[in-house]
Amino acid sequence: MATLSKDFRELRLDHVQRDFGNFNALKGITLNIARGEFVALLGPSGCGKSTALNCIAGLLPLTGGTISLDDTRIDTLSPEQRGFGMVFQNYALFPHMTVAKNVGFGLAMRGEPKAKIAAKVAEALRLVRLDGQAEKLPGQLSGGQQQRVAIARAITIEPPLVMMDEPLSNLDAKLRLEMRAEIRRIHSLLGSATIYVTHDQDEALSLADRIVVMRLGEVRQVGTPEELYARPQTPDVAEFMGYRNMLPGRLAAPAAGGRVAAEVGGASCAGTPVGALVPGAVTLAIRPDDLSPRDDGPFAAKVEQVEYRGRAFFGIATTEGGAELHFRSADRVTPGTALRLGADPDRVLIYGGAS
Repeated sequence: MATLSKDFRELRLDHVQRDFGNFNALKGITLNIARGEFVALLGPSGCGKSTALNCIAGLLPLTGGTISLDDTRIDTLSPEQRGFGMVFQNYALFPHMTVAKNVGFGLAMRGEPKAKIAAKVAEALRLVRLDGQAEKLPGQLSGGQQQRVAIARAITIEPPLVMMDEPLSNLDAKLRLEMRAEIRRIHSLLGSATIYVTHDQDEALSLADRIVVMRLGEVRQVGTPEELYARPQTPDVAEFMGYRNMLPGRLAAPAAGGRVAAEVGGASCAGTPVGALVPGAVTLAIRPDDLSPRDDGPFAAKVEQVEYRGRAFFGIATTEGGAELHFRSADRVTPGTALRLGADPDRVLIYGGAS
């Protein structure tokens, strides 16, 4: 059966919608993905990222909208006709088949000659650094090796698009770091597009060329890792991207250098406005890494909890008004200590409205 060309220019989702009864899981998703691009779909459980991936793969039909590869509409094609590679969270390997047969399964289903299958399987195993493992069964391999087999199976069919659904969540921390590097290396060698579903911000930041942040079936922001890390456009994106300190306040006055000041529980804190601000309620967003003890800090607080994480101490302190502040300290601090906390104004983002 003929499949789509690997040499495409762009995958396009145009107002893609997917309903489950009365529940609207995808609410008009529009997104373009270029050949060679690594795109991460990032968001909490239930945000629609896996549903979007399954719609692209053809495992779920659309309720509305279209999906196209260049000038070819593909949402009407079967998964086999699309010919995309898929890597699942649970590996989905056949336990009774050898590594070689697992990797060559897609080619065998296409009726490819045995000699061609053997050559492509050997090439794929070399690419994922599993030379010499071809005759083993999946149960004889480690979790990281089994995930490499799953990746090899996905790429041996030379797909125009490789899709990965939380592929590292079953691995331990060390293996996750190793496999991140391997996935990025393999993507760079293949030259096809990769769509990677994850709820882990660190994975998305380290792997992707662009990140698509999703929430409640909607795309909230699309940008490079640098853009998402430094300038999330909305408070909910900021919170998901690691700005744990989300503080309600009121706009006070302009500050120097294009900054603004906000009153937060009696303290005045300068920050960087995100979008146009009007007098009234605002939300301050500060990463724990950026909030630290300093003599001139605007927030007076008492330390409640402290954890040592190698090169620094991370803690939670509460203000007199009861606000919890997550902070970082280069020096040891102990519960019960009174201190002042602050952050550089360019590290404090101020959004209009209450969070």
